[in-house]
Amino acid sequence: MTNLSTRAEKLAAFDRLLTIMDELREQCPWDKKQTTESLRHLTIEETFELSDAILEGDPDEVKKELGDILLHIVFYARIGSEEGNFDITSMIDALCEKLIRRHPHIYGDTKAEDEEAVKQNWEKIKLTEKGNKSVLGGVPKSLPALIKAMRIQEKARGVGFDWEEKSQVWEKVEEEMQEFKEEFNVADDKEIDTEKASGEFGDLLFSLINYARFIDINPEEALERTNKKFIKRFQYLEAAAKESGKTLSEMTLAEMDVYWNEAKLKA
Repeated sequence: MTNLSTRAEKLAAFDRLLTIMDELREQCPWDKKQTTESLRHLTIEETFELSDAILEGDPDEVKKELGDILLHIVFYARIGSEEGNFDITSMIDALCEKLIRRHPHIYGDTKAEDEEAVKQNWEKIKLTEKGNKSVLGGVPKSLPALIKAMRIQEKARGVGFDWEEKSQVWEKVEEEMQEFKEEFNVADDKEIDTEKASGEFGDLLFSLINYARFIDINPEEALERTNKKFIKRFQYLEAAAKESGKTLSEMTLAEMDVYWNEAKLKA
């Protein structure tokens, strides 16, 4: 493990980064051209790359991707200072003030005996900021639907709107499953009302995400791990088919199942 730095070394490293950012912004043709809008999609990409590194459990890659995100933060601050909107100091100061304000159990007289109390305090305080009229107002509109469902449920729980027992949540899953089955009965040949079935399927997914939250499973992470597992097994299937001199399109499903079952034993 790398030796941990002193506070002075950390401050010096951050100062060096700020100096390099200034030099790049002033001297590099590419860096000089960038705007908050042009950086936006790159920041999103870097965030997903960090997510991949975390799921892979690769500390070196996590460090690298965190560095890339830190670069973007410093970049936005530099642009903000040029436009007279904010700089790295005002950005960090605002963050520090927010953290102090939202942790009254540390910096004030509020009591919070457990994690749940902390979350509830956080949401109540957040609701008083920026004139928020709804607890759900802070959920970004552009979040992917699965993550958005998680955040909606977490925020509702933060003000006490939630199920009491996980058994109740599972009953809701079964209820939604039955409703979906009634709309999309595979044994029935009649035409399906796609819009209505889609609505019932959305309700089912929402209830499953809710149950995952209740048993401390991150559904986004769980699904991504399954995606990676499927990719790994499918690529084994492709490689095994190629080794046998065939392509997948030439094989029967039964033939593919043989290699698929081999892949399951390996991963």
